[in-house]
Amino acid sequence: MHLEIRNLSKTYANGVKALKGVSLDIPRGMFGLLGPNGAGKSTLMRTIATLQDPDEGSVKLGDIDVLRDKDGVRRVLGYLPQDFGVYPTVSAEDMLDHFAVLKGVTRRSERKEVVKALLHRTNLYNVRKKKLGGYSGGMKQRFGIAQALLGDPKLIIVDEPTAGLDPAERNRFHNLLSEIGEHVVVILSTHIVEDVSDLCTNMAILSSGELLLNTTPREALDLLRGKTWKKLIDKSELAEHEERHDLIMSRLYAGRLQIHVKADARPDASFEPATPTLEDVYFSTLGDGPKPAAQAA
Repeated sequence: MHLEIRNLSKTYANGVKALKGVSLDIPRGMFGLLGPNGAGKSTLMRTIATLQDPDEGSVKLGDIDVLRDKDGVRRVLGYLPQDFGVYPTVSAEDMLDHFAVLKGVTRRSERKEVVKALLHRTNLYNVRKKKLGGYSGGMKQRFGIAQALLGDPKLIIVDEPTAGLDPAERNRFHNLLSEIGEHVVVILSTHIVEDVSDLCTNMAILSSGELLLNTTPREALDLLRGKTWKKLIDKSELAEHEERHDLIMSRLYAGRLQIHVKADARPDASFEPATPTLEDVYFSTLGDGPKPAAQAA
């Protein structure tokens, strides 16, 4: 089963064009959707999750017409939105049992086994009686994945899942997502480039509602291989280098600025070759494409 998106467009009442003719083919496995805030990622995710309608375009999940057969989609969809709220005074076990009822698991004995298995899978079984309000950010995200896995979904959408997690929780979440992505379509919407680099076999970059890049991480890196150069400069030199070179990015390094620039040949003897990263690809692509629109969601 794969997801086919064709010419999807959405303009909000305030005139913001959140999606502009987006077309994507998303196969089974982990698919990374990258973009800055306001790129249109959440609008695309909400549309696929049947929470809003586009102005134009089509979405198909296998044989299911997502825009027309919303109930059919919801039966095979697992969704972890960016702002996933929990009832703080309810335990994880009781809340997951309630969600299982909503998913159609009506037999109590079956629910008990399903809930137990999901709590084990997300490493929450030992804290299943604990109230959700006492969970850490990472534990809440793992609970969010547990509820998203109810009903054996064929499509799972996770929107900004690792934002705010500490490194240990982020690693646990990565391992969990990687395991899930072996069997179903998983769309990971994020602005954290490293998440896509670590997890995804396919990726796309959105900005201001437009699709700028649709490829694999390996092929994306090939776009900059042999064309990325680095140099340490003083902060006062940044403006001059921005004017003279195709600057990809800059970051603090040992009290100075390390810049990466894109060029077919070494700009001058002061530059060294740099091994491109997906972060270089991301910022280079954004620099070549439309500027982000802060109002788009």
